[in-house]
Amino acid sequence: MRTHVTIIGAGLGGLTLARVLHVHGIPATVYEAEVSATARAQGGMLDIHERNGQPALDAAGLTEEFRALVLEGREATRALAPDGSVLLDEPDDGTGGRPEVLRGELRRTLLDSLPAGTVRWGHKVVGVRALGDGRHEVAFADGATVTTHLLVGADGVWSRVRPLLSDAVPEYVGTSFVETYLFDAETRHPATAKAVGGGAMFALAPGKGIQAHRETGGTLHTYVALRRTQDWFAGIDFTDAGEAAARIAAEFDGWAPELTALITDGDTAPVLRPLHTLPVGHRWDPVPGVTLLGDAAHLMIPNGEGANLAMYDGAELGEALAAHPDDTEAALTAYERAMFSRGAEEAVEAIRLHELMFGDDAPHGLIDMFTGHGQTG
Repeated sequence: MRTHVTIIGAGLGGLTLARVLHVHGIPATVYEAEVSATARAQGGMLDIHERNGQPALDAAGLTEEFRALVLEGREATRALAPDGSVLLDEPDDGTGGRPEVLRGELRRTLLDSLPAGTVRWGHKVVGVRALGDGRHEVAFADGATVTTHLLVGADGVWSRVRPLLSDAVPEYVGTSFVETYLFDAETRHPATAKAVGGGAMFALAPGKGIQAHRETGGTLHTYVALRRTQDWFAGIDFTDAGEAAARIAAEFDGWAPELTALITDGDTAPVLRPLHTLPVGHRWDPVPGVTLLGDAAHLMIPNGEGANLAMYDGAELGEALAAHPDDTEAALTAYERAMFSRGAEEAVEAIRLHELMFGDDAPHGLIDMFTGHGQTG
């Protein structure tokens, strides 16, 4: 018997699960709060790793499509001092194992690989309750409900499905990102474009940093990091783009103008992105008919692994369900055991990387990692 799978969340993890299930002939429906595939910008660049993201796409039968999305040269890495001097400059020589793609394009590829109607847009979950015998009822904002045979929470940080399994609540880590964009940088901001280079750029100091990535053309996508309380950020009016940019830039007083231009000259209003995590080693006792994947299961500090892990979770869960067609609970047990382990390992590594980037020794520990020990992962 092929149990119908109900997936909450049309992010990369939920869509990878839906695609792998489709490959194996298992029916699935994805419910997504956004009203359409284009309702919201889908973030920036993703480096898709050889040990998790790429095998997930292979299981989904989408390796060729993924390769067509890769932006050449984006694995280049530069580290700059606050005065703009170059501390590290590693070009992309084409031999790296972390090719870069745009998140939105990868999501579109996954969506296009699914049968029409698989994703139900505009379905915001407002509640989930257990009905017994492994069944659950999902309630949506428009008053509709659906009864599930197998429910998968792929719904991210503030998962509505997680409370069925765990009392854990994401906690603020003490650092937030502020996201900005510069467009047509080659022409309008040549010094900044040169500073960022062809791929990723880090300018770090204890408790703060400016991180930028070249996307398509002259687009520079920046995440400014500040180790500050949520109350501190609450004192900034992010509805006033100019004021918000000035307040954030003031924290980098004295830094090179080609770096601070990423904040002060942004073509989009600054967007606050507080960082939250679940406890390291987050896990739960088995509950019939429900599980989690990606950030819903093992939310951690951003370290380049989140999307890769979510896709790998989706692929592994899909493969487990295909391997146990008559025993869903055995499939969930096998999937969760492995997922708990890799999630805990990556969370520990994410904390280590965060400290290298923003701890007391920044940026020297991170540069030592690149030059002496290779990249994490």
